[in-house]
Amino acid sequence: MSNKDAFLDSIQKGYTFKGEHFKLGCAMLDGEVVTGADVFLPLKTMNRHGLIAGATGTGKTKTLQVIAEGLSDASVPVLLMDIKGDLSGIAAAGTDNPKIQERYQKIGGTWSPAAYPAELLSLSQEKGVRLRATTSEFGPILLSKILELNDTQAGVVAMLFKYCDDNKLPLLDLKDFKKVLQYASDEGKADLEKEYGKISTTSTGTILRKVIELEQQGADLFFGEKSFEVDDLMRISDDGRGMISILRVSDIQDRPKLFSTFMLSLLAELYATMPEEGDMDKPKLVMFIDEAHLIFNEASDALLKQIDTIIKLIRSKGIGIFFCTQNPMDVPASVLGQLGLKVQHALRAFTANDRKTIKQTAENYPISQFYKTDELLTQIGIGEALITCLDEKGIPTPLAATMLVTPRSRMDVLTTAEIDALVSNSKLVKKYAETIDNESAYEILTAKLQEAADKTAASQSSSADANKPKEEKSVLDQVLGSPVAKQAVRTATNTATNIITRSILGILGLGGKSNKKSWF
Repeated sequence: MSNKDAFLDSIQKGYTFKGEHFKLGCAMLDGEVVTGADVFLPLKTMNRHGLIAGATGTGKTKTLQVIAEGLSDASVPVLLMDIKGDLSGIAAAGTDNPKIQERYQKIGGTWSPAAYPAELLSLSQEKGVRLRATTSEFGPILLSKILELNDTQAGVVAMLFKYCDDNKLPLLDLKDFKKVLQYASDEGKADLEKEYGKISTTSTGTILRKVIELEQQGADLFFGEKSFEVDDLMRISDDGRGMISILRVSDIQDRPKLFSTFMLSLLAELYATMPEEGDMDKPKLVMFIDEAHLIFNEASDALLKQIDTIIKLIRSKGIGIFFCTQNPMDVPASVLGQLGLKVQHALRAFTANDRKTIKQTAENYPISQFYKTDELLTQIGIGEALITCLDEKGIPTPLAATMLVTPRSRMDVLTTAEIDALVSNSKLVKKYAETIDNESAYEILTAKLQEAADKTAASQSSSADANKPKEEKSVLDQVLGSPVAKQAVRTATNTATNIITRSILGILGLGGKSNKKSWF
């Protein structure tokens, strides 16, 4: 058997699956496509997570697009984290060109354009479905992790959540939690300490500052109502294809805490909500995180530990997570070891560190008798990649240098008019458009403090009136107020009245019995 025949036999045996699968490309040997050496991805192991890596411009995003299309065609919902803003084109049909036809002549099959059912999501003021979660849903543990609190401060947060639960104070947004912090530091401190233990003002002050820092990164837009329901990520379109939800986060690249907050919330909610499924024929949801190095470079230890834990556990819920990044070394080793599918595009060897990275990357792939992996990593072209995945028994497939199929959707972004049309026709946009501000901890505590302030002011006013000294009367007032003076006044008043009356009557000629005098 020739080397080419042995290679073809190895690929066909390694990439033949009984269950549902879709074509990713055709394997190459010595730089040439080997006819019949088709590389497929089995849906059964797509919940085992994956990695798409490679230098800028090698085709990572287009590979992500191809895999998302294959999943959607198989009725698997997809969530794309669009950090660069270049994935929205999946909602529009692609355009044929000579390069596409040339590629398909080599790898076999035919190409046809297709637009995919898509929903635009947003964490900020971008157009699309607004994603929110309440502070209560986020919970004290995740909130403490995202704020990077120490054990003492995390204990205070847990105690405040318990106080709010016991006293029916809903924590819906960040202003609610800030109000509770302020209340616990001042007016309500004594009340809380009676039942829940001593509270350090230093701790509450530190927590408040960290909440304000989170607010400054736009988290106040994320916390609130109406809460997003994760079931809305798992919809099937009317034509039977999986809905592709595109979270547009290109405007929050410089706000890592906001993105970390969302990631923690989403992963925790998915894990808590989804039932255990065991081994499924295909996943219930697959999530792609583009430019994942932006997360790992800026992520707190808490987020890294949370991702590590969830990656290990969430596959049993039927959910797969794929990381798309420039360098596989960007992904922590503990996470990298959990990724079943690996798609490695070309790497560049400009420096000694680059060559070291290439050597380490080559060691992460199965040993192949057909390739010198470390050399091949710098030689494969655009739209080509080294691929290995897990077969239906969980065994790694042979390493295959693959010429990839082309996306059927547009390899560019939507226009503003197309985005507006997509948003205007969305039922979810209407469902989550309204910002709800129900009565919560902020309003309840504000009213309580105002009532206390009013009572205090009224009490102080009454006390002031009671303690006010009586004004001493002047000598004149004292004299006029005596009984003798009052009698003298009455006598004088009566006398004056009589005199005046008599004078008036006299003028009128009605003066009684006195002798009248003639005017003549």
